[in-house]
Amino acid sequence: MADKVKPLDALLNPLSRNNPVVVQILGICSVLAVTAKLEPAIVMGISVIAVLALANVIISLIRNTIPTNIRIIVQLVVVAGLVVIVDQVLKAYAYDASKQLSVFIGLIITNCILMGRLEAFAMANKPWPSFLDGIGNGAGYAIILIIVGFFRELLGSGTLLGYQVVPQWCYDHGYVNNGLMILPPMALIVVGCIIWVQRSYNKDLQEP
Repeated sequence: MADKVKPLDALLNPLSRNNPVVVQILGICSVLAVTAKLEPAIVMGISVIAVLALANVIISLIRNTIPTNIRIIVQLVVVAGLVVIVDQVLKAYAYDASKQLSVFIGLIITNCILMGRLEAFAMANKPWPSFLDGIGNGAGYAIILIIVGFFRELLGSGTLLGYQVVPQWCYDHGYVNNGLMILPPMALIVVGCIIWVQRSYNKDLQEP
């Protein structure tokens, strides 16, 4: 992409029309892994936003000094350093969420959304558009995690953020939590429903 990219487009397009999860089909593995509960989904989303935005800015600042043959290595080093910082911050200030996410915070390094944006956008654009692109793509990813986590926890456990939201009288009258919702395959089904809604709304995304 050229430096003339509109900052507003870089921020807003990934939220809907070019969402990295439901349009580009990236980052699906973590959607399966961390969305059985809403809290870890939110924490993972915020972590990816922070890492992607900062990594985009750093790579954009040094893009003209990175030798072409080692650019991927440099990108990985930058992302790895930021992921370590995020992991330590979570352990210090959100230990329970850090335990729930376990190794998946470290696996942000391998998230193809990050590497895709660093290579396709930050390496070709200035820091401010790159920062907005990182925020936009991270937020687009986080929105899907939160939607999936919301429905999986609500329907699978009857809770949200650990608080009981399905009234006890529902259980007294025979309501039963859907145990299938907390299994990883249901994350794919929920994402599939989101993709269906997205493509129904945006006709140009439909396959001919």
